[in-house]
Amino acid sequence: MALPSISRRKQYAAVMYLTLLFQACNGFYLPGSYMHTYSTGDEIYAKVNSLTSIETELPFSYYSLPYCKPQGGVKKSAENLGELLMGDQIDNSPYRFRMNVNESVYLCTTLPLSGHEVTLLKQRTNDLYQVNMILDNLPAMRYTDQRGVKIQWTGFPIGYTPANSNDDYIINHLKFRVLIHEYEGASVEVIGTGEGGMGVISRADEKKTSGYEIVGFEVVPCSVKYDPEKMAKLHIYDNFTTVSCPQELDNSQVIREREKVSFTYEVEFVKSNTRWPSRWDAYLKMEGARVHWFSILNSLVVILFLAGIVFVIFLRTVRRDLTRYDELDKESQAQMNEELSGWKLVVGDVFREPNHSKLLCVMVGDGVQITGMAVVSIVFAALGFMSPASRGMLLTGMIILYLFLGIAAGYVGVRMWRTIKGHSDGWSSVSWSIACFFPGIVFVILTVLNSILWGSSSTGAIPISLYFILLSLWFCISVPLTILGGFLGTRAEPIQYPVRTNQIPREIPARKYPSWLLILGAGTLPFGTLFIELFFILSSIWLGRFYYVFGFLLIVLILLVIVCAEVSVVLTYMHLCVEDWMWWWKAFYASGSVSLYVFLYSINYLVFELQSLSGPVSAILYLGYSLIIAVAIMLSTGTIGFLVSFYFVHFLFSSVKID
Repeated sequence: MALPSISRRKQYAAVMYLTLLFQACNGFYLPGSYMHTYSTGDEIYAKVNSLTSIETELPFSYYSLPYCKPQGGVKKSAENLGELLMGDQIDNSPYRFRMNVNESVYLCTTLPLSGHEVTLLKQRTNDLYQVNMILDNLPAMRYTDQRGVKIQWTGFPIGYTPANSNDDYIINHLKFRVLIHEYEGASVEVIGTGEGGMGVISRADEKKTSGYEIVGFEVVPCSVKYDPEKMAKLHIYDNFTTVSCPQELDNSQVIREREKVSFTYEVEFVKSNTRWPSRWDAYLKMEGARVHWFSILNSLVVILFLAGIVFVIFLRTVRRDLTRYDELDKESQAQMNEELSGWKLVVGDVFREPNHSKLLCVMVGDGVQITGMAVVSIVFAALGFMSPASRGMLLTGMIILYLFLGIAAGYVGVRMWRTIKGHSDGWSSVSWSIACFFPGIVFVILTVLNSILWGSSSTGAIPISLYFILLSLWFCISVPLTILGGFLGTRAEPIQYPVRTNQIPREIPARKYPSWLLILGAGTLPFGTLFIELFFILSSIWLGRFYYVFGFLLIVLILLVIVCAEVSVVLTYMHLCVEDWMWWWKAFYASGSVSLYVFLYSINYLVFELQSLSGPVSAILYLGYSLIIAVAIMLSTGTIGFLVSFYFVHFLFSSVKID
């Protein structure tokens, strides 16, 4: 009796200890980065990302233009797989900040601009290229007033061309406003993950943690004409007199051959009540939030209502047929089989092997892989594990998930192959095809687009080394796992058909309308669930806006899965009712046809929303990436519809007693 008492006292003591510990702690967790605290005077250097433009969608290196370079030379920051694929090239910069020290600083004066540099500056200015600067992992933000509305932008332009002027002016003076929050160390442990790994702040480090956190980074760009002779006497980081901004055109720095350009900047530190965990809120808030919420909610309600009506009617129809059939005795059933028309007459052909069965199994396997990757990625993002502070992590995570989900793709594809064929012969060929089908399509499209980017000397071009890395990941991880999944599929029990297949196929009656017309019409319902969210996603990709409403995206994904399943099942039932037993591919494309509308919507977005997109190169890049997205959506939604239809047909004919 003493031992249980001692054990119970230890449990109480442990609970009390944990309670006191949690009450004494005031910690937080923000995926994607961890907090840095700085003391007064600590030096912080800003970083620069690739130059980007919504007109060309071709990123270029910051130092491709005649900007001031760091004293120790240009050094690239470590980049993950996602950053490289997105064309990010983060380098160090000479812009130095000293914590809580307001100052005006001189950087450098360029050599006289050459004809090539002038042409390049003018071209980048006319194409509306932006400089993307980063301080403590926060992108620089600027505000502009357009017709009385305050517009928020990330980055600042390279230059500008005033109205009624033929000259271009370069941005060579920056006024930075750094928002800081005073942080006082406490008896806490703060654990965070991110680029710096894991940081732990304990009692022993309490004094070190006291200081300032950077919670905002704003910039006001302007152009200033300096006297080259006076500026030549200054050295880097020398202080100079503060200038007012903006300037008149006569006092602005024109882009002209043989001109010397001096670069300067000012820094002002402003204390803010914004806390470090909330510092990304200013970037993530979306304009027109009410319209966004209302549109999404309206779409969800309408689609759920329509899908619910169709599904209820369908259930009542099938249930009435089955109930009527089961109430008859065997003799009456035999007589009814000869008299009735509809889905019961195709009982001997409904599980006949479809045309191009191998291709169907391959596409279903790839669809399972893509769907699994999308679901897991969006769920993790909705739970807050994909912070925008970790650039490229979402894309990196999706690629890793896709690689390891190859085992599921191989298993489903080979098991479906074994079910259709009745044996496992040829499973290795099916596994190889699954591993190479969708990645092969993506690889071919990316190679074509990459050759275009190489020709344009863009940082968006995938380096040769990254090509070999992607190929290594493909053939060393994805392919073996897919083959392993296929091997497991051969060991799994094949799905047994509830009815026998006749030796002679039944003739399909002629129809008044082609089946492809019905299939195309079926894709409009799934498209109605995602077209609004698709607008915000495209805006995020092509207009450089942050997208972080993954909770809504998760709801839309769930609804899309439900609607794809319902549409495919209803269409399959309609085809069986007209004695069309070739339902396999129709079930796949009934829900997969939504990809056609996605691609057409992408073209509509290009024509009406990306009117500033200039040049055939930019349009080809846009259409190429849109095609990859459309193919992925077709495989994913088609797989969902096909698998649900397959199990529905299996269940339907399992309920019918036919000798």
